[in-house]
Amino acid sequence: MFKATLKDIRLFIDPISSIAELIDEGIFKINKDGISLIAADRAMVAVVDFKIQSSAFEKFDVDSEQNLGMNIGNLLSVLKRTGGGEKITFNLVDSKLELILENGSKRRFTIPILDLSKEEVPPIDQLEFTTSVQIKPDILQSGVDDAEVVADSILIEASGNRFVMRAEGDISKAELELERGNKNLIEMKADGETKARYPLDYLKKMIKGSKIADSVSIEWGQDYPMRISFKSGDKVSLTYILAPRVSED
Repeated sequence: MFKATLKDIRLFIDPISSIAELIDEGIFKINKDGISLIAADRAMVAVVDFKIQSSAFEKFDVDSEQNLGMNIGNLLSVLKRTGGGEKITFNLVDSKLELILENGSKRRFTIPILDLSKEEVPPIDQLEFTTSVQIKPDILQSGVDDAEVVADSILIEASGNRFVMRAEGDISKAELELERGNKNLIEMKADGETKARYPLDYLKKMIKGSKIADSVSIEWGQDYPMRISFKSGDKVSLTYILAPRVSED
């Protein structure tokens, strides 16, 4: 048995919208703590780690741990049918997930539960990062948008008191720089110079998760995977791991 009601639907829709850009199908794990999803994209370039705590829900009842295989595109299509002021109830009925949308009227959608085999996911909990920054989401968006104008990858760099996002094409260059003390650079931990290059097509999809966050945490190492994390208080967390490109410098 699983039944849960969520009033603030954006806490679920916004992360799923970002995840659906990269992941086709996944197994949602449901237990007394909430709902979680860990999955890799088909190319094994990116991994998503999503959690929404049971405390985010108005009601949350589950009698035993459930694993629900879902087509994430289908789930998102239903979630997008919600309107302002509407609440949503998730109800597991006969191996199908029923979604009930309520705001004056009551609408029901049913999505099949898929029998998905558990796919291998890179051991992301073993990653150790040497450098980290915490910045405002709109600054990250600006850096990515600027870089996309001139190249298909972006260099993330920290050295001394500076954090830099840089891209360089055949004839053009784009750079965003923040120094310690800037209000948009909330926190920075760096020893020496650290830089790594990442594909913009993936990063652009990931940062759609910033809608749920007041700040974004970016962790990386020299030519090392990046961990980018978005949080909405202690209720929702959306984290991505992104493999680096071989440095072109």
